[in-house]
Amino acid sequence: SEMLQKICIRNLVRKYCRGVTAERKVQLQQKVVASAIFRGKKEGYLQSISQPFADTRLKENDLNPKVLQLIHGEKIKYVTPVIKYDRNGFKARDRLLVLTQSSAYVVEMAKIKQKIDYATLKGISTSNLSDGIVVIHVPEDNKQKGDVILQCEHVFETVTKLCVLANKQNLVKVVQGSLQFRIGAGKEGTMVFAVGQEPQVFRAKNGQLTVV
Repeated sequence: SEMLQKICIRNLVRKYCRGVTAERKVQLQQKVVASAIFRGKKEGYLQSISQPFADTRLKENDLNPKVLQLIHGEKIKYVTPVIKYDRNGFKARDRLLVLTQSSAYVVEMAKIKQKIDYATLKGISTSNLSDGIVVIHVPEDNKQKGDVILQCEHVFETVTKLCVLANKQNLVKVVQGSLQFRIGAGKEGTMVFAVGQEPQVFRAKNGQLTVV
């Protein structure tokens, strides 16, 4: 009886694995990565588990032809609308985050505002609260203006896609209270996370970016 039970379980597992489609396998692999990053660390994660990740939020045809020309030769893997906050003044601007096989692009209409090669990516930070803020940390060199501050509607999906493509899962930090980001030219800024009745992102009187 015990031997038959083991054989039966192995047979059921084998049948299930053989029945998993390539698309379903990718979905499960991404969910495993998301679990390793966010489980028990960020609010809203448990509610996101049952929601499948989209392949992309915008199709390649939705991008401006000039942008497609500029990133020609790199296969586009994921595109999503984001809000980017300026490093100086923290003004909110509508942008697109475009992830290819080798780089992340912050796009404004027909312009590429910033390109981040995955090989140079220093880290990714997000808070433990339910906000959608993501900070992409870049190296201190002349090619980069500073760290990228984004707000994403689908934060678990976006961070997971970026981690999988960049193979930088271990560089993600889920922080509490506050985090530091690089403005440029050796300067740093501070972002503070707080709990409130309504979600807000604003520049406080002390000059810090406050996320509620």
